[in-house]
Amino acid sequence: MSLTEQNMVMRCVAYENGISLGEITLAQIGAVLQRDNTFIWLGLREANKALLDNIQQQFGLHDLSIEDACSAHQRPKLEEYGDSLFMVLHTAQLGEEGVDFGETHLFLGSRFLVTVRHGASASLRKVRERCEAQPHQLSKGPGFALYSIMDFIVDNYMPVIDGLQERFDVLESAIFQYRPSRQTMEGLYELKRELLLLEVAINPVIDICNELMRFHNSLIPAEVSVYFRDVADHIKRIDQSIHSMREMLLAAMQVHLTFETVRQNDVVKKLAGWGAILAIPTMVFSWYGMNFKHMPELDWEYSYPLVIAVVAIGSALLYWRLKKAQWL
Repeated sequence: MSLTEQNMVMRCVAYENGISLGEITLAQIGAVLQRDNTFIWLGLREANKALLDNIQQQFGLHDLSIEDACSAHQRPKLEEYGDSLFMVLHTAQLGEEGVDFGETHLFLGSRFLVTVRHGASASLRKVRERCEAQPHQLSKGPGFALYSIMDFIVDNYMPVIDGLQERFDVLESAIFQYRPSRQTMEGLYELKRELLLLEVAINPVIDICNELMRFHNSLIPAEVSVYFRDVADHIKRIDQSIHSMREMLLAAMQVHLTFETVRQNDVVKKLAGWGAILAIPTMVFSWYGMNFKHMPELDWEYSYPLVIAVVAIGSALLYWRLKKAQWL
């Protein structure tokens, strides 16, 4: 095995009657598969075309499934190719700038389980350790390992939901405490986009679980298929949480826009109020600026202070009235 392949092969372990026989090399896969009551669990990460072609020859995988596994831009799905299944699940993790999405591709046969991880995804080491601690379950075949991986991926959605809820709480507080801003609106929109992507990732999993429970009995025994009902229940709860948060997001956006409209109305009222106040001196001064010859007030020695007093009192009274009406 080349150094590049060593970096892409996480672990390749053989199990007999649910008990680990230890790690094996890719070249030993054919010999192990000839033994009775054994199956192989192979974990890959960012596998290239050459390695996947090797895996295809070892396990007899279909060309279309290998072609899909080479690309990390697949939709969540379950496809049957002869005596094996090919599955795509989306993974999600909280990153520094938002939610990071990845993919896990799985090949399931009666004697093997191959996982190919792309992008953001947690290590499956703990899943393997938990399964190895239950040899009576692993003795039922790779179907139980498949359930454990699906359950692990679905459970990892919950910390993402909790993180998005915390971000929403911060944005909601900003709306009511600090008044709306462009940054707040952008944060709400980005949160809505991430929720939509998460919803796209989880919704097909319910159909996948239903299909695994009803069909493919040759690969997944009846005593194992019932476990996928638990995965479907978790997905339904997560979907309800996403739906509730999206409803709150829409309400928050509407409140944000309402506050922005109210703020703009306040600005318009203030401008209109000051415009009305300035209209008084503008009217008076323009009146006396017409330069008519016969204006008796021009000859009276108290005309100037009287005009100033009238303008000041009129402006003050109008200011007091607008202030009382909360226009200023």
